[in-house]
Amino acid sequence: MAKKRILSGMRPTGKLHLGNYHGALKNWVELQNDGAYECFYFVADWHALTSDYADTSEIGDNITDMVIDWLSAGLDPARSILFVQSRIKEHAELWLLLSMITPLPWLERNPTYKEMKEELSNKDLSTLGFLGYPVLQAADIIMYKAYGVPVGVDQLPHIELTREIARRFNFMYREVFPIPEPLLTQVPKLLGIDGRKMSKSYENSIYMSDTGEELQKKVSSMFTDPQRQRRRDPGRPELCNVFAFHRLYTDWERTREIEVECRQAGIGCTDCKRILGENLGAVMSPLHERQAYYRDHLQEIRDIIAAGCLRARSVAEGTLEEVRAAMKISYGL
Repeated sequence: MAKKRILSGMRPTGKLHLGNYHGALKNWVELQNDGAYECFYFVADWHALTSDYADTSEIGDNITDMVIDWLSAGLDPARSILFVQSRIKEHAELWLLLSMITPLPWLERNPTYKEMKEELSNKDLSTLGFLGYPVLQAADIIMYKAYGVPVGVDQLPHIELTREIARRFNFMYREVFPIPEPLLTQVPKLLGIDGRKMSKSYENSIYMSDTGEELQKKVSSMFTDPQRQRRRDPGRPELCNVFAFHRLYTDWERTREIEVECRQAGIGCTDCKRILGENLGAVMSPLHERQAYYRDHLQEIRDIIAAGCLRARSVAEGTLEEVRAAMKISYGL
């Protein structure tokens, strides 16, 4: 049986934090290792410009840092096609063509558009690029005729818009694009060290690259149960973000012991955090070793990306030929 093709991407905002890892990257690796999928994963550098167009100086280094994290987490260029969006110029052409048929109200009612404008109120996002980025996202996905797109629940509106754009194109011209399915992923609830959503902009993140004293310092500063003010107060693990991390980085038996001890005030938050820091460091240690390797072998990363772009471009070129023929804009001139 032919493998089903999936596609996903990330904006290059720098080194990835544990929210990125558990929210997307870990699932990418699992889908790759499943063997049933042909995986396309790309660096969405044009998408980074939608909000960071005023200062692009860090995008290049951010791409390198992010791809190092991808490879260190287990993405394998022999089993996944890794490429950079802007190296495949066909993305821009398909975005242009799709923008001609996408109704403006579809974009204006996008809930993420409104949320991001509020969240990034310090930036001027009143641009065509920011309003139209869902169309570029649609082009990214249907360019490769992806069967599915691994996403969390918060990304469902984007996928539904992509599906609507693909349907509209197929109806207006002819059947070119399969309608992609959202592949919902279970994302553990991991908050930042201050109890808010883990985000680089909040400076509350634990990064995949954090080690040693830096890692322990961040774990030690994590918010816990707000009602546990003293060591003798019983805790509520279900409301404690430290315990949420224990579920991922501490073995099941010890996690259960910590839960019981916390509820009975048998363990304090300081000791609980120390145990988490040790376990988190131990689990991430092999990944840190691979990060160190790739930082010393940057040419290998360049070669991986170049090979991935070559494979992605061959697919994109074929898709654009079909699109031009369907729209009757291959003039033969």
